[in-house]
Amino acid sequence: KDIEYIRSSYYNKLEYTRFSSSVGKFVGFTEYGVKNAEYWNNNPSILSNMKAQKEVYCLNHVQNKYSNVL
Repeated sequence: KDIEYIRSSYYNKLEYTRFSSSVGKFVGFTEYGVKNAEYWNNNPSILSNMKAQKEVYCLNHVQNKYSNVL
């Protein structure tokens, strides 16, 4: 429940978009990033795929990572 999936896109050391599972959508930080975020947020297949990544990647691996830390 307190796990967050974040996918950031960078170009030339500048973050231009970010998807956060807690927000549930893409956020753009540059003019180009805002345009991409609008496109991706209006495409249901891309948005549902990104929302599913938390379950696919994070929740399946968290127990292994957590037990290694302890």
